[in-house]
Amino acid sequence: MVPFAIAGLAAFALAGAIVWLTNGPDAWLQTCIAGFLVGIPGLITMLVHDRNRRHRRALTHPEFREN
Repeated sequence: MVPFAIAGLAAFALAGAIVWLTNGPDAWLQTCIAGFLVGIPGLITMLVHDRNRRHRRALTHPEFREN
């Protein structure tokens, strides 16, 4: 799920840059900034979840190795 969060952050950043460079409506720029800022805690949450999932899997399946 982390790649989806990174893609979403990148999309909001790109859209914000385009709106800012083309002097688009302020509401659109604010939406891009809000989407980017809300995506950061989501990314952090997914990183922590994946780390905990790998730890739980290592405890229950010692033969499991992630590439």
